Amino acid sequence: MTTTSDIRHVGFVKSVTDHSIIVSILNQSGCASCHAKGACTSADLQEKDIEINHFSRKYSPGEMVTIVFRQSQGFSAVFWGYLMPFILVFTTLIIANAFLSNELTAGLLSLAILIPYYISLYFFRHLLKKYFKFELEENN
Repeated sequence: MTTTSDIRHVGFVKSVTDHSIIVSILNQSGCASCHAKGACTSADLQEKDIEINHFSRKYSPGEMVTIVFRQSQGFSAVFWGYLMPFILVFTTLIIANAFLSNELTAGLLSLAILIPYYISLYFFRHLLKKYFKFELEENN
């Protein structure tokens, strides 16, 4: 069941296997749809491939579909992608600054804490992939 606050993208089925569908969407920033985008260099338009594992009917390549991402999952993604790294860097900086006399070392240590964080996210990506999943909006 989807709500009006869910994030929706229209895309096209790129490929179909027995267990998954690859949907190609056009991801555009707010600048890409702006009327003055020709005068600005920040226009951003990217094609992204999304893998969807749960679907109930047959799809064929080239078919237009709507994919849905739950807003609550979006908040969690923002937490793990932006807020948690900020908390780690800030906390490490405060602690390292209290114990070390060199501010440069404390700053570098606080940035270096991101290396194990992002490596651990990489190793746990299969768990994150199960939680952060796109769904097809299926109108039977």
